[in-house]
Amino acid sequence: MSEQLSRTELLLGNEAIEKLRGSHVAIFGIGGVGGYVTEALARSGVGSLTLIDNDTVSLSNLNRQIIALRSTLGKYKVDVAKERINDIDPEIKVTTHKLFYLPDTSSQIDLSAFDYVVDAIDTVTGKLEIIMQAIKAGTPVISSMGTGNKIHPSMLEVADISKTSVCPLAKVMRRELKKRGVYHLKVVYSKEKPIKPAVPSAPADRNARPKATPGSCSFVPSAAGLLIAGEVVRELTNIK
Repeated sequence: MSEQLSRTELLLGNEAIEKLRGSHVAIFGIGGVGGYVTEALARSGVGSLTLIDNDTVSLSNLNRQIIALRSTLGKYKVDVAKERINDIDPEIKVTTHKLFYLPDTSSQIDLSAFDYVVDAIDTVTGKLEIIMQAIKAGTPVISSMGTGNKIHPSMLEVADISKTSVCPLAKVMRRELKKRGVYHLKVVYSKEKPIKPAVPSAPADRNARPKATPGSCSFVPSAAGLLIAGEVVRELTNIK
């Protein structure tokens, strides 16, 4: 085993490292949560990563997204993440899709091709499609619930969707999944009551995002991403 993964091997063992090297994970959404999922999986030695996101890096991403730098502004997030992964470990196979994943675009990606699927997108319609397609394909999936308007990463936890509370997004997802006959799903969510955003009285930029946009910080989305990555690694290697 290379020195690069020697510290991970001390924790997980050589067999687990080989399993990770042979695994293929899809990450939907390379933003505040998904960027950290991608980073952690790459540094853990996952051999193949497929990144799905149609967004570009903007100024408002600089406060929390690991791929967001002044030098990456305007670039597609999947391209930036791929370049970063290649710099971490050029042996990792990275596939990118500049795609807004919805029911009418889902046929472009076969979820049966993956060992694990990570849902780190914001839209309910897209999240439901990822989950339903993953279930149909028989591929394990983990979903990120809301991390916006929250400041306490210590209140994040891994749970079944049926056991969630407080989180508004989790409530919507529970209801919509039940309509589809789905009662169990692994998620990362927070019991922290969302903070009401402090909205400026008059945005300096008339092209600024709507006032309904949630506030976010550098430490809650990143913590959620690392929790998700940890779950993926442990499940892929069968380490509890």
